[in-house]
Order: sequence, then C-alpha cells, then structure tokens
Amino acid sequence: MVIHMTKESLIQNLTMPWKWWFFLLSKLPVAWFAGLRLASFEADLAVVRLPYSWFSKNPFRSIYFAAQSAAAELSTGLLCLYALTEQAPMSMLVVKMRADFYKKADKPLLFQCEMGKVAQAAVEEALATGEGVEFELVSEGRLPDGTLAAKFWFTWSIKRKKGNPGH
Repeated sequence: MVIHMTKESLIQNLTMPWKWWFFLLSKLPVAWFAGLRLASFEADLAVVRLPYSWFSKNPFRSIYFAAQSAAAELSTGLLCLYALTEQAPMSMLVVKMRADFYKKADKPLLFQCEMGKVAQAAVEEALATGEGVEFELVSEGRLPDGTLAAKFWFTWSIKRKKGNPGH
C-alpha cells in the first residue's frame, strides 16, 4: 500500500514532536542523537535547532563542524522534501557542500533556510524536462543573539526515479 502525503500533512506531521523524533530516529539517526529539533517549518522556510551538548561539541568547547553540517543540511533538505511532496517519485541527493565559519559556536545554533521557492522551481523544471536538475540552497547558522556563526551552501540534485513516467 502506498500512502500519498500532502504538503500540509507533511508539515503537520513533522511539527508534532513525537513524529519528528520518530522521523529522525528512523531516517536520520545521527540527527536524532545530536538532538536536532525543528524550530519552524513552512513552504519557504525551515529552521533547525542544534543544541550545544555533549554529543554535538568538540574538544575545543564549540559545536563540531559535522553536527553543524547535519543541521544545515536538514534545513535545506526539508524544503526539498516539501517541494517533492505530491509529485511523481523523485530522488534527491547532495552533490556538493561548502561552508564558511564566522564565529565560535559555543551556544545552541538555529540553522535557517528560506529558499523553498528555489527548491519548488527545481522540481517543476525536473518534471517538465524529464532531466535531472542541480540547484543550490543556503542555510545560515546563528547564535541565540542573532550573530552569524556559519553559512552552508548545499548543491542538491533531483531527478525522476526510473520507471515512473508521470504523476
């Protein structure tokens, strides 16, 4: 049995704490262990909270870059997932990542991506052309006072899965 989720139900489900934890535990266990939380999720915006904790920090008393990368990727990936919901089955994959670090992350971070429209346009292009599409989404990690600590650029690739001619 195939269950088709709507965009609204995706947001409703992932913003329910117990369903969020189940999603992370079943799909992204590293994110679950790191304690990533969904702070906000809408069509054009995803905000992921990364705690400053024993599991996320490094020996230099700051948040480990890999934990930051996971939170940043998740903020962009949620917008891709949203854009792919209600469409023909498609695959999504990070093909490139770049990061700049500006400030020591010694407090919790909020990673925010506001590029849902870019993800939606890429999905529409991939469906219209039948070809794979690469596009870049940016996530900024900010300290509680709003100071920019890190910025990540993720290049995503999406394409229709083979054997699925249409919707």
